[in-house]
Amino acid sequence: MKNKGFTLIEVMIVVAIIGIISAVAYPSYLRYVTKSKRTECRTAIMQVMQQQERYFTQQNTYLAFSKPTSDASAASISMRSMSGDTFAKSACLLSAAACSGSTIAVCVKVTGEPVKTDAEVANITMQSDGTKGCTGTDQTKCWIN
Repeated sequence: MKNKGFTLIEVMIVVAIIGIISAVAYPSYLRYVTKSKRTECRTAIMQVMQQQERYFTQQNTYLAFSKPTSDASAASISMRSMSGDTFAKSACLLSAAACSGSTIAVCVKVTGEPVKTDAEVANITMQSDGTKGCTGTDQTKCWIN
């Protein structure tokens, strides 16, 4: 009579292989998600900077605004204030203020603050004079992945 099924050793080997693969794949997946959220944030910052430049050509000043706290507060700002379609789906929240040592009529600094903690790259910034930067432990990844 033939036995049908798997032995305990065969099952344990399969479980061990799945464990090893997932131990390698999951951290890679998390790095990919973090990089894509940074890219989403940078894209939103550049879109806001374009809006700021259009606003400047019409009003001869830039528009300062603080990061939204909800979808309702985001709707009250005349510029894009979050990277996603809704507050809950955004990778970062945006704000704009005068550059250091300047006024809002001369220079604006757009800041993207990640919704989820990113140890390597925290706040990503771009100024109307083209200066780009960020805070965090690895500032080489500010504007590149």
